[in-house]
Amino acid sequence: MYKKHILSIFCITATLTFSNIEGIYAQSKMADLKNWPKGTSPKEIGNRIAEHFNVTPHTNFNRTTPPRVITYPESCTWYGALTFAGESKNKQLIKKLQKRFEPLFNEEAKMIPIPDHVDYCVFGAVPLELYIQTKEKRYLDMGLAIADKQWGPPEGPRVVKESQGYYDQGYTWQTRLWIDDMFMITAIQAQAFRSTADQKYIDRAAKEMVFYLDQLQRPNGLFYHAPDVPFYWGRGNGWMAVGMAELLRSLPKNNPNYDRIMKGYKEMMSSLLKYQTEDGMWRQLVDKPESWVETSGTGMFTFAFITGVKNGWLDKELYGKAARKAWLKLITYINENDDITDVCEGTNKKNDYQYYLDRKRNVGDLHGQAPLLWCASALLR
Repeated sequence: MYKKHILSIFCITATLTFSNIEGIYAQSKMADLKNWPKGTSPKEIGNRIAEHFNVTPHTNFNRTTPPRVITYPESCTWYGALTFAGESKNKQLIKKLQKRFEPLFNEEAKMIPIPDHVDYCVFGAVPLELYIQTKEKRYLDMGLAIADKQWGPPEGPRVVKESQGYYDQGYTWQTRLWIDDMFMITAIQAQAFRSTADQKYIDRAAKEMVFYLDQLQRPNGLFYHAPDVPFYWGRGNGWMAVGMAELLRSLPKNNPNYDRIMKGYKEMMSSLLKYQTEDGMWRQLVDKPESWVETSGTGMFTFAFITGVKNGWLDKELYGKAARKAWLKLITYINENDDITDVCEGTNKKNDYQYYLDRKRNVGDLHGQAPLLWCASALLR
């Protein structure tokens, strides 16, 4: 294992030497989130991952066949590439990402997901980020249509018997109480708020988040994958961590749900700190030492730590050290093709412990590429 990660460090940059490597591990004990050894900075890593994404064809959950519509891992990575381009002030990258999007107004229009499921609606965060950075109204119109549809009345073949009840209580009819949802739902609604300053969007997201917190957060601060699946799956908890951090960085402090969400966030961060491995990672099942180290969840937890430190919600010394250690270790899993390794494959809920341990470890899966870009953005933000 040690040899594997030494080799992957060499892939970060050909200029690294053994003394550099020793320095990296020594620096992982620092709380500094601004100064980085050569080849490890968020700008360098972010550029590599974003450029790699931009030339990658539309993906289909690591299948060889093309997707029918834009998948949520691609939406999440696209959003991350755009936020990184904005934070790094890379205008050329923004133009490239715009060019990738342009066919969706024309020959690829059928690939825009129908917004009748949380995994499809998160796509709207991409045009909304393009609007934030370019002020082109066509992006705003596309994104808001999706955000509003998510809170409209239930319709379409995905409606279930509970949908109307959720809608009547002021939640999205797409509510299903899977922890994955708390990024998918809050990302687009928070983006709609950032795009318009219309309070209704952030209020929606906050109300939904509190419902999920009340239903799913356990006394130890972590989350079951779903009410009937009592396992602390890494990436599932990652979606929750990122969802809260993304929401809180835009949620006004006078929002009636602010304190409840901050409480849930801090409880989770405190628990995650205890389960971080000695070298900075987190595991496929967060609380199980026999479980394998996994990169997508680690990237998501790292983003949540960085965002908390940067905004003053978390102790800078304690969580800053943990975030720096996590980033420096996480990027050693990037191979020579700029693909991150050891990414848990797409995972439905299942009340089966072995099911989670046996999940396939993918290479270059966008579930893992996206958090790298989120972290790079957060470090530059």
